[in-house]
Amino acid sequence: MLNKYARAFFTRVLTPFAAFLIRRGVSPDAVTFIGTAGVVAGALVFFPRGEFFWGTIVITLFVFSDLVDGNMARQLGRSSRWGAFLDSTLDRVADGAIFGGLALWYAGSGADNILCAVSIFCLASGQVVSYTKARGEAIGLPVAVNGLVERAERLVISLVAAGLAGLHAFGVPGIDILLPIALWIVAVGSMVTLVQRVVTVRRESAEADAAAPGPGQESETAQ
Repeated sequence: MLNKYARAFFTRVLTPFAAFLIRRGVSPDAVTFIGTAGVVAGALVFFPRGEFFWGTIVITLFVFSDLVDGNMARQLGRSSRWGAFLDSTLDRVADGAIFGGLALWYAGSGADNILCAVSIFCLASGQVVSYTKARGEAIGLPVAVNGLVERAERLVISLVAAGLAGLHAFGVPGIDILLPIALWIVAVGSMVTLVQRVVTVRRESAEADAAAPGPGQESETAQ
């Protein structure tokens, strides 16, 4: 849902900024690298120290590069396989940094091994959810399912909760409970999404195998 509606909205909003960068000679690949570096820095500098509010602010400023670089490529007419590959690969790096930063906090000053494990599970399951779709498409299947919690949902749920939890440092009581709740939601949602995609790939592969001609049929067609 977020991919369908929010992405379209922010793409329109960020179009003038993308055009401005193009006029300044900035390339889409440069925006991709800078955006990823900003997200990684925000996650690994602030989150392990428990500075969730400021970390979320920094990450949010840079995470929109994922929309800006694609917008720039379309305006330039340079959409390419390399750009899509680079964008997807660095998205995984950024996601890993976010949940890795949270895991470091709970492994250290946060002192909660269970939430550290949940954060690591969110990191790993997010990577596998993306892999299942990419791998299914690589073997020629449509993987016609999105699932309950995709990347956009994982980021929004986690970052909104982290940002609000960071207000605890400014004296807002009890609000820090939002982050553990969000991590559990993302963990369960990612697991459900993974199952949805695996089931879909199994069904589509069975249908594709059943529709494929057997050896005898192939030789008859050749004749």
